[in-house]
This record gives sequence, structure tokens and C-alpha cells, in this order.
Amino acid sequence: MDWNSWHDMYDLAGSSLGRRLSAVQEQVRTALDTCPPGPVRVISVCAGQGRDLLGVLRDHPRRADVTGRLVELDAANVAVARAAAEAAGLHRIEVVQGDAAVTDAYVGLAPADLVLVCGVFGNISDEDVERTIGYCAQLCRDGGTLLWTRHRRAPDLVPQICDWLEARGFERRWLSAPDAGFGAGAHRFTRSPEPLSPGECMFTFVGYDVLAATGGRRPDPAR
Repeated sequence: MDWNSWHDMYDLAGSSLGRRLSAVQEQVRTALDTCPPGPVRVISVCAGQGRDLLGVLRDHPRRADVTGRLVELDAANVAVARAAAEAAGLHRIEVVQGDAAVTDAYVGLAPADLVLVCGVFGNISDEDVERTIGYCAQLCRDGGTLLWTRHRRAPDLVPQICDWLEARGFERRWLSAPDAGFGAGAHRFTRSPEPLSPGECMFTFVGYDVLAATGGRRPDPAR
């Protein structure tokens, strides 16, 4: 999968990805608007080109308060995100090329006021979705916002994701409509964060095309 050219679909008029981006950006604005006065910490997992966060921060009144870390493995996407942050003068936004699944990538910023896990849950096994939600309780501060996405193709995992989140202390604040053409949610963390576990892997990024062939299960590496 060419994850750099994949982002071109955001620019297609009326595309589901373009509409998802707009919806997520609106939730980013809401999260920033409702953060208490003072410093704001933001984490983006598998950040891609950072459009969801950078597109909001460039003209948001809280931009000077925000320190953020975007973690992305694809070198071309990292270059695009770094250039966008630089062009917008967002000098406290760090774009890191690395494995976003490893907890060490978030040392120093977790627990954060805003955590984005967008474009992740549709590309990992159902088991890893649940596992990653457990780690979100380490990434989010008490009162922080978790933004996430997941497609709604059958079998639709979105209701189960909400149940897993709410069992972990995440309170649902917004969920896209079932017929929106995409799945996205905003949950507020209502508990004290757990300590960040160093050196652990939250998930294995498989890819939605592979998962479609395995029914949402991680493929057997022996096959």
C-alpha cells in the first residue's frame, strides 16, 4: 500500500474520507476549545500527513498553547507533515518517523489532553483494537479527549469499540451517524491515567485489505 498517495482520496470532492476528515477536524476544534487554560498536549498515533490536527491548529486561537507529537512510519508522509507544520509556524509540533505502535514513542507527552487514533482501528485485528483501547487509558489524561475512526463495513465493530471504551472509563461525547459513510468517535476519559508501560507494542498494523480477507483477524504468519 502506498500510504502517501492514499491521502489523495481526502481531496476527492464528496469522498467519504474527505467527509471523515472534516468531521474529525471539527471534533479536534471542540476538544481544543474545551481544554482548560494553559499548556495543551496532543498525541497522534499513525499520524499520516497530520491533516486532522495540523489543518485545525494553523489558525486555532489555542495554537500557541499546544505541544504535540505526531508519530508516523512512512517517510513520505512524515516529510509532508513536517513541511505543513513548518509552513504554519507550528514549531512545538514534533513529527517523528517511527513505529507508532510502540509505547516509547509517547514518553514525555503522555498522558495528553488530546489523543488521535485515526486510521488505526480499521487496519489492525479486532483483538488489537481492544488491546489498543487499554493503552489509550495510559495515553489520555483525566478529562482528555480520544478521537478515533473505524470503517462501518460488515461486521460493524463500532458498537463494540464504544463498549470497550466505556468499560475503560471513556465517556462517549460524539459518534458519527451509522449512515455517514465512515465511523468516527470522540470519547472523554474520566479516570486517572494508568502509568505508561515502556517498551510495549500496542498493536500490529496489518492493513485493511489483508484484514478483509481474514475476517478481522490477524493473519497467521506461518501461512
